[in-house]
Amino acid sequence: MMNAITLSSIFVLDQDEALDFYVGKLGFEVHTDADLGFMRWLTICVPGTPGREILLERPGAPAHDDATAERIRELVTKGATGGWLGFTTDDIHKTHTELVDKGVEITQEPTVQSYGTDMAIRDPFGNQLRIREAPAA
Repeated sequence: MMNAITLSSIFVLDQDEALDFYVGKLGFEVHTDADLGFMRWLTICVPGTPGREILLERPGAPAHDDATAERIRELVTKGATGGWLGFTTDDIHKTHTELVDKGVEITQEPTVQSYGTDMAIRDPFGNQLRIREAPAA
């Protein structure tokens, strides 16, 4: 039986631009950056959590033919692939300020919800990311 999620994937249109955003602006670490010949295997992780990787995947071979890859790129640009990631932070307001200062697109300001305070951002490709601070105990 499965006991953990260790790898998730999100579509990006340019892996170098994705590195600039996810590592340079959000503070993730590169876990693996390998040229496999037929594709670049590029994963990142939250610092200190190398067992939970996110694959920054370009639509294309070997998983997609050219027509499918083009359609996926169109959907990614529109934010319509359904791809999104969720993260936690200890201080949502500090995180918000840091991201605004780095020019990250905020799509929802920090909002108090029953499950904590959360906000939303958008990566350069249209993917939605949610960031949540748990409510005080």
